[in-house]
Amino acid sequence: MIKTLKRVFSYAKPYFIFFVLTIIFAAAGITLSLAVPVFIGEAVDCCVNKNSVDFESLKKVLVKLVSVVVTSGLFQWIMSLCTNKLAFFTVRDLRADAFAKLERVPLRYIDSRTKGELSSRVINDIEIVSDGLLQGFTQFFSGVMTIIGTLVFMMSINVKIAVVVVILTPLSFIAASKITKASHDSYVQQSKLRGDMVGFAEEMAGNQKIVKAFVYDKRAEEKFFKINNQYGKIGAKATFLSSISNPTTRFVNGIIYASVGLLGSLSVIGASSFIGTMSVGKLSSFLAYSNQYTKPFNEISGVFAELQNAVASAQRVFDLLDEEEIQDDSDKEKLENCNGTLSFENISFSYNPERELIKNFSLDVESGKKIAIVGPTGCGKSTIINLLLRFYDIDSGKIVVSGKDTKNITMDSLRNNFGMVLQETWVFTGTVAENIAYGLPDASREQIISAAKAVHAHGFIKRLPNGYDTVISEDSGLSQGQKQLICIARIMLMNPPMLILDEATSSIDLRTEQRIQRAFTKLMQGKTSFIIAHRLSTIKNSDTILVMKDGNIIEQGNHNDLMKKNGFYAQLYNSQFVS
Repeated sequence: MIKTLKRVFSYAKPYFIFFVLTIIFAAAGITLSLAVPVFIGEAVDCCVNKNSVDFESLKKVLVKLVSVVVTSGLFQWIMSLCTNKLAFFTVRDLRADAFAKLERVPLRYIDSRTKGELSSRVINDIEIVSDGLLQGFTQFFSGVMTIIGTLVFMMSINVKIAVVVVILTPLSFIAASKITKASHDSYVQQSKLRGDMVGFAEEMAGNQKIVKAFVYDKRAEEKFFKINNQYGKIGAKATFLSSISNPTTRFVNGIIYASVGLLGSLSVIGASSFIGTMSVGKLSSFLAYSNQYTKPFNEISGVFAELQNAVASAQRVFDLLDEEEIQDDSDKEKLENCNGTLSFENISFSYNPERELIKNFSLDVESGKKIAIVGPTGCGKSTIINLLLRFYDIDSGKIVVSGKDTKNITMDSLRNNFGMVLQETWVFTGTVAENIAYGLPDASREQIISAAKAVHAHGFIKRLPNGYDTVISEDSGLSQGQKQLICIARIMLMNPPMLILDEATSSIDLRTEQRIQRAFTKLMQGKTSFIIAHRLSTIKNSDTILVMKDGNIIEQGNHNDLMKKNGFYAQLYNSQFVS
């Protein structure tokens, strides 16, 4: 816990000036507020004698009282302003680091977690850190200052009664610490369940068509209810444990206040020479200080309760920040003047060490060749692409591109030499032109339009409300085929030396696919191309077809040769035409 707190406050270090200002204005504001009971006591003493009110003195005391209250309020406001700036700037940097970390962690980490869980860590958990740790700092510091200040003033009025207050004070700490310790584990569980619930809700909301198509509504509700019910139980437990902290300390504080009232009354009437004597006004001041003294313990106990939740959330954020990053490769050479040659040399890879996928895979690809990769689902087709682009690193062996080991060249330069169209379409919120120029942001409008025409996307783009300046997104109403055309236009615009087409025409009708295939044929001239396809009729013209099964190449050759062998490829091909 201490380690986590240190890391959170290390993010506040650049804004130390706000921390200093917070302390200064908090000290000034609290000091002035502590003077208020003194003036109240003086005002009471001006009125306590029968038929003898000192209005002149009372007027002066009231002027001082109003001035102190107003000035104290102003200082408290400035203190809150500084604390808010400290909190907001700190969590801004923490959130920026968390988002940047997501860009640097291996895809293995992203693939193994739900989007909802990751977004919850970057947004919800950091917000809780802000509220629980940094915003609570104001209450904690103010409370400590108030406790010290009131104790000094009480000592100046009556040492013996003040000692009684101090002796009874640890009861509040003992009660609060016991309850805080019990609530910590509940807040940790609550934080985890919150991430699970956000992830599930986002998953279901983002795939409502599939949910309804498979009549999964009721089961989704039941599963969400189960998670929500667990979250509710754990949340109720955590809230209960943290909520009893405040009334428990209030009960203890009530005992302290009653003790002060009793001893003070005895002092006023002179019933105890041991306690000493004091005026009614000083008793009023002492009771006010006693109330001020015990009140911060309630606030601090509340801060400790929030602290447990904030620390649990902060730990989830730091777990993300501590994940292993893709190693910085700025010291490696860049892949320039790529000639398109490529080879896999005895590579082995598995997503799960307990389940072998690819073993001793080898392949030599000449420049400008079209390589098709076919095979049943799960045989390792897309995995080859993931390894080629170093989305995942191989366990053993070597991948060589243009005579250079991919581990010895920068990832950016490697990926800049590939153009990839995936089976999943993706457009971001922005104009059509910006989406097409995603990989080449400096492209001219003429280049963008030329790329769109090449893939037969120009027609539907011109029919959009603002043409190429129309703002689109994943939910903008474009069909899957139209979004896929925009994705293909990106590659047309980049014109890289090597291409990867992973089911690139899966969302396009047959007539449009024929046009796209002609455009691809033109684009692939002189380029090394990898084509993954389930419709084998689309890869008949490939120079080499690799037939994969269980992570291994079991057949290799062109379409005619493989059909003559009447092997596994022939079975796959013929099965697509069986009525």
